[in-house]
Amino acid sequence: MGGRSFAEHCHGDYLKVLNVGGGAKGELPERYKGWEHVLLDIDPNVHPDILLDAREMETLPPEEYDAIICSHNLEHFYKHEVRGVLKGFLHVLKDDGFAEITVPHLTKLMETMQANHLDITDVWYRTAAGMPITFHDAIYGWSYAMEKGNLFFAHRCGWTKRSLCDEIMQAGFEGGVQLWEDNSNIYTIGFKREKKSCQ
Repeated sequence: MGGRSFAEHCHGDYLKVLNVGGGAKGELPERYKGWEHVLLDIDPNVHPDILLDAREMETLPPEEYDAIICSHNLEHFYKHEVRGVLKGFLHVLKDDGFAEITVPHLTKLMETMQANHLDITDVWYRTAAGMPITFHDAIYGWSYAMEKGNLFFAHRCGWTKRSLCDEIMQAGFEGGVQLWEDNSNIYTIGFKREKKSCQ
């Protein structure tokens, strides 16, 4: 379900999505067409709408957003910090809101390395822009960016399907979690209260 119909089906006419740790304020998936896009990031160089560490989201006004997108950001926190980040998500979400979270798929990473006899320095996949991502990058953070001094890209934890789903549920997403995967990512939607059919 994409575009405006996604918005209308889930919530109504005026919708806000908070992009947590999105880097530059680029295009969101088509299903968020027509939503107000607010970027939160810790890096002042990307000119976010909200300059803030995601661990401090409970300092923001409550129940302001219909959705959160957090793509390839949760792995940048230490494991013991993640629960607090997720509780910050709950704080800023409306009661019928949801958080869409994507992380690298460590189970697939290990299976691919073992099945193909690959080394940690080998390329796992390429970004949409053609940049190579090695297995080392996926585990520890994007070396290309960190070599240029951007240590925000360091990874401090990793996720499997079960561990991510458990973490989201234990943080208090009472509406449950939808989960799916591909060969390199785990995708989840955690519902704050009532589960909606927004796929």
